Amino acid sequence: MVTEEAANRESAAGLWCKSPLKLLFSERETFRLARFFCAALVAVSCLVVGCGSDREFPSRPLTLICPWSAGGGTDRIARQVAVQLEEELGVPVNVVNATGGGGVTGHSRGALASPDGYTLTLATVELNMLHHRGLSAIGPDDYQPLGLLNRDPAALFVHKRSDWHSLADVEAALAERAEPMNASGTAAGGIWHAALIGWVAQCGLPSESVNWISINGAAPSLQELMAGGIDLVCCSIPEARAMLDAGEIRCLGLMADERSPAAPDVPTFREQGDDWSLSSWRGLLCPHGVPPERVAVLEAAVDRLSRSPKFAEFMDSGGFQTSIADASEFTEFLSRSDRQFAETLGSPAFVQSQTAVVRPYFFPICLGILGLIFVVPACRSQAAVATEPSVAEESDDSSPSRWIRPVVVILAVIAFVATCETIGYVLATAVLMWLLAIVFGATRRQTVAVTLLAAPLLYQLFARTLGVPLPWGWLGW
Repeated sequence: MVTEEAANRESAAGLWCKSPLKLLFSERETFRLARFFCAALVAVSCLVVGCGSDREFPSRPLTLICPWSAGGGTDRIARQVAVQLEEELGVPVNVVNATGGGGVTGHSRGALASPDGYTLTLATVELNMLHHRGLSAIGPDDYQPLGLLNRDPAALFVHKRSDWHSLADVEAALAERAEPMNASGTAAGGIWHAALIGWVAQCGLPSESVNWISINGAAPSLQELMAGGIDLVCCSIPEARAMLDAGEIRCLGLMADERSPAAPDVPTFREQGDDWSLSSWRGLLCPHGVPPERVAVLEAAVDRLSRSPKFAEFMDSGGFQTSIADASEFTEFLSRSDRQFAETLGSPAFVQSQTAVVRPYFFPICLGILGLIFVVPACRSQAAVATEPSVAEESDDSSPSRWIRPVVVILAVIAFVATCETIGYVLATAVLMWLLAIVFGATRRQTVAVTLLAAPLLYQLFARTLGVPLPWGWLGW
């Protein structure tokens, strides 16, 4: 009887006998030749594809990260840039709004993206501010600048019926008034807050002479100015354009080196004797480490885009002040701005204005403590039922543990608040959770689980998902 293996050999031999290659090569030589040609084909294909991808960059869609929400000024510029970049590079450019944390999420995502040139970020002035405020480890050094597109200088506004008609009038009032002057323009710690407090410090005025009212945006701040609730508003001219054109408010000065084409009648601070300028900005950057040949392609495309009549028309129609700078000039600008913000945000006036009783991590830690209070005792009660039917000692109202535990919790929270800014939220929370788990009598396994899982999960929930700016500390998170 012929086995199945022998039948297969006979079948293969029959196919070989019908092949024309039998006239030139043996069966074994033909198989070796086939393997050689397959390996060579794969090697050549990889080489061609690899060289082509470098030579034809970009060969797939780009992502443009916008750190702010859809519909805002930065988002509008980002979408215009995306349209024109598609025309310049010949590939789609998709805008992604990575919002949260006052700019932390978007700027961090852009800096940590793969350095292949396919992810760009329309960064804003917050890139110069976040690391000085301890909200993120990301700074200008984590990016490769491609080009500056826009700068909107800060300006100082008062009500049309105000007695102040110049910066000298405001300076005199700040120096003489017994009570602080109320001012706003954005939330506490924002760019306009830094602009006004920096000017106050530069003038040598008392740090307590200005009381910054945290209002979310320039528009509601201007409404509050009209209602008489505040004395000054610091924001950009495009944000105040409607009220300024209507004559409802008066602009006392522009924090810029030269007058703005959008308001040629408004003098600069420098013209009035105060050597102070500060502005918001928007520019295109890519992650640090992108290959130089790809950076060159992107720089050239951004330069052509920013200097095109189409982009200039868009900026003029939107009320944005165009400020074009190439990669090298943008790099120098970022370095200069970073030094200025380091001085401004570290000034006693700004630090004092940022002091708050409730820190951003107040609610995350409360959630963690509540979880320990309810979860750990429940686990202990289940274990007690399974092993010991009676735990009368722990239920005794006179037990010292009923009074020791609240005191330990309070002391632990105080220590957490005192160290969180220095060592960071994740480490401080892990230590706190470990201590509280022991206090509440958790088992060793429960303590390890709570310590290793609770802190990172809370950080992901509040910092990544909800955008709460938590201190990054030693870990650089």
